[in-house]
Amino acid sequence: MRRLATWTLRGLIGGAALYGAIVAYVWWIGSRDQRRPADAIVVLGAAHYNGRPSGVLRARLDHAADLYQSKLAPVIVVTGGMAEGDRVSEATVSRQYLAGRAVPVTAIVVRPDGRNSHESIASAAEWLDDHEMRSVLLVSDPFHMARLVAEAHGHRLETYVSPTRTSPISTRPGQELLRTTSEALKLPVVWLRQMTGR
Repeated sequence: MRRLATWTLRGLIGGAALYGAIVAYVWWIGSRDQRRPADAIVVLGAAHYNGRPSGVLRARLDHAADLYQSKLAPVIVVTGGMAEGDRVSEATVSRQYLAGRAVPVTAIVVRPDGRNSHESIASAAEWLDDHEMRSVLLVSDPFHMARLVAEAHGHRLETYVSPTRTSPISTRPGQELLRTTSEALKLPVVWLRQMTGR
């Protein structure tokens, strides 16, 4: 009985240490900004309200527009489908917003068929592959970047991160920490799915 308790304790300590390491990794990836020339900028979608981008989505799009205006990529790929009750996709709202930021419509690629990060990256990767593009600048919130990198690597994309620093989430340390710790639970699921080929 004592041996079982010892091994249980060791397992708990080991699990906690592993989880802590993943949390640190998620934070580290989100703290980097690897902006550099790439084939495309890929923006992950977020909520909108009857066609008006939420503060989170607006922050991501503003950042992507700045990267585009800095001539780091010739196109911006916007992603995100429709949530229940939506009449228009996140990607379509993103295109409209970016056009208002003086980004040419011809430089905006709309991929509205993703209902989550996995599907959105897969949709963007399909378009990139069709156009023989491999390198991407990923744009989202800092806490989100580690999982996006994992998803993009699953599609053999050359991936760089450039998270927005102006998201409403980033201004609320408690919410940012909650999102980061949540991502540390989701990230191993992505790794496991890729290892098993599912």
